[in-house]
Amino acid sequence: MGCYFRSGVIRWPAAAAMVVVVVAAVMGTAEGRAAFACDGQNAATGNMGFCKVSLGIEERVRDLIGRLTLAEKIRLLVNNAIPVPRLGIRGYEWWSEALHGVSNVGPGTKFGGAYPGATSFPQVITTAASFNQSLWEEIGRVVSDEARAMYNGGTAGLTYWSPNVNIFRDPRWGRGQETPGEDPILAGKYAASYVRGLQGNGQGKRLKVAACCKHYTAYDLDNWNGVDRYHFNAKVSKQDLEDTYNVPFKACVVEGKVASVMCSYNQVNGKPTCADPDLLKNTIRGTWGLDGYIVSDCDSVGVMYDSQHFTRTPEETAAYTIKAGLDLDCGPFLAVHTAAAVGRGLLKEADLNGALANLLAVQMRLGMFDGEPTAQPYGHLGPKDVCTPAHKHLALEAARQGIVLLQNRAASLPLSPTRHRTVAVIGPNSDATVTMIGNYAGVACGYTSPLQGIAKYAKTIHQEGCANVGCGGNQLIAAAEAAARAADATVVVVGLDQSIEAESRDRNGLLLPGYQQELVSRVARASRGPTVLVLMSGGPIDVTFAKSDPKISAILWAGYPGQAGGAAIADVIFGAINPGGKLPMTWYPQSYLAKVPMTNMGLRPDPSTGYPGRTYRFYKGPVVFPFGYGLSYSKFTHGIAEAPKELSIPLTNLSPNPNSTASLSAIKVSHTDCASISDLDLQIDVKNIGTLDGSHTVLVFATAPNENSSPYKHLIGFEKVHITAGSQKRVRIGVHVCDHLSRVDQFGTRRIPTGEHTLHIGDLTHTISLHADLQNIKF
Repeated sequence: MGCYFRSGVIRWPAAAAMVVVVVAAVMGTAEGRAAFACDGQNAATGNMGFCKVSLGIEERVRDLIGRLTLAEKIRLLVNNAIPVPRLGIRGYEWWSEALHGVSNVGPGTKFGGAYPGATSFPQVITTAASFNQSLWEEIGRVVSDEARAMYNGGTAGLTYWSPNVNIFRDPRWGRGQETPGEDPILAGKYAASYVRGLQGNGQGKRLKVAACCKHYTAYDLDNWNGVDRYHFNAKVSKQDLEDTYNVPFKACVVEGKVASVMCSYNQVNGKPTCADPDLLKNTIRGTWGLDGYIVSDCDSVGVMYDSQHFTRTPEETAAYTIKAGLDLDCGPFLAVHTAAAVGRGLLKEADLNGALANLLAVQMRLGMFDGEPTAQPYGHLGPKDVCTPAHKHLALEAARQGIVLLQNRAASLPLSPTRHRTVAVIGPNSDATVTMIGNYAGVACGYTSPLQGIAKYAKTIHQEGCANVGCGGNQLIAAAEAAARAADATVVVVGLDQSIEAESRDRNGLLLPGYQQELVSRVARASRGPTVLVLMSGGPIDVTFAKSDPKISAILWAGYPGQAGGAAIADVIFGAINPGGKLPMTWYPQSYLAKVPMTNMGLRPDPSTGYPGRTYRFYKGPVVFPFGYGLSYSKFTHGIAEAPKELSIPLTNLSPNPNSTASLSAIKVSHTDCASISDLDLQIDVKNIGTLDGSHTVLVFATAPNENSSPYKHLIGFEKVHITAGSQKRVRIGVHVCDHLSRVDQFGTRRIPTGEHTLHIGDLTHTISLHADLQNIKF
């Protein structure tokens, strides 16, 4: 989201300001709050249909809508929903955040009292580097435990506008840190896993909390070179939309069963996403089958009218959005202008009823109309379930798994506590705390900075070398050099923070800010022992200078590693943990930026203009470090134990013309019965031939036959496995032909190319031949 608005707060006009006051008064605390809906304290509502849990949700929703006035309905279509005292309904704030832990960015969550903080996990880009689906789901489960506990205590809501599953298309994007990276399959699997963890596996449609996948769609520019997200028109081909930008959102809805999707600020091909029925009503709710609500990014409905001038009147904007499929406005616009839209005949009350039904159904699935929450499932959760030792350990483990070893010259790492008894800890992020949790974070349970983590293994000498990450001067570098001369080893922790990359703040370049590069180089030359460079950032950094500097022994990328990040960094440096993270995005050289304006949404290269393409799937030029790269203190080998060599694709009676060679060379997915095609079973033997136990991620890529516009290669599956030194494990990865070996043509149609598909597993390749089965076809 969004939800850092142009003015920093939602701009409620005077006509709607009373909503804020009323809802704030109703929320209260656990001890002094108003009664929950249908909790028995209001005898008049006890026998009303919407309070009867024995009835189906649709019937309960229908009953409640029938009791509301038009004015009440309108004021329930905004994030700061009004109370309806005559029905015992409290006001409700829909906007809460849980990107990587319960956050207080949204007004629906407050820390204090019995809930002073919550577990702050690594930023998403770091957790994605673990390539561990079970870890992602477990983090979601823990976050929802803490969210439910805070809801029971009256300090949080149950609707969390997370995760952010946009594609990290451009390395300059300030919000790339919030995403799972540049690959659509990786982003989709992260999205589905985290959503499942958040929403729980309750009986039927019961929700633990309601997640929300954002920002739909093709949103990955905030503020670059005079272009901001409020005015940007993302010109996207049907091909790129179908095979990249929309893939994680489809996974959210179809696989994760997410309860909400958020539309974005930007336009896509000239139309605001929150007013496009093809994107909302037809795709999200129609084709994908969303069972939930669609919400606008905060103030984006107002942006549509005020900044994009999409309609002539505000009433037309209100009508456009609701008719397109929008259910909830984060902001005041619909509260102010919907009544007039109905009055002018632009909207029918039935349109509002449809939106309201989607919202109320989610609230009922959350149990918000089932009475006092402590008497419901998850009602036992409370202060004792927040910042528990187990939750803190999971945050540490997530940070450990997300750290990526980028270079280890002459096996310089791990350091030895006996040989490296004194360590110089240098750099503007060397004693970082809040920096480690990135953006959309809350109040952490506590912090372990890199300096504190290293101090558990060795005596430390600390010098920052720069006053901050901007590093506007080099006056402090001499003291850092002196520290490096006096130590047995040197750890330099540099990189970025939210002053460099953030929401509404895209980067201009990929180099280390200010004098940081000079700091690193001079300290490395002065160090009398090995120099370890630790990079803390969300986006990639061009550290070509460090790769080629023989005085820099090792390079680690820690991302934004969360509240326990410093402990995890130290554990990796001193060998208590064998690193196993892989980069979820390409690290480009600075020179790449001259060829790719951020406003160009194209993924595929264009030789006629010199446009090089984007992401590892389409860009073939030089890189600093490639997608999926990451070293270990061990060495792993792969062997293909079992894999099919050919497969027939059964065609239905909607088959292409049998005389058309072109159509049979790339079969439409809609022309085959995907459900009848079994997953291809890949069995891969992975052996740890090193001397240390370690975790390894098996990445399986595919290359299609003779497809000029297809990706050079693309990820189709991955699995993380822990293997003790000298042992071997068999990893099984299922590949579904329709999902993983299909391609999207220029018209946005997904097809399965026949012929030889090449699979890439480490240094191995394997070929699978696909052909059309015409035996049982009806022409």
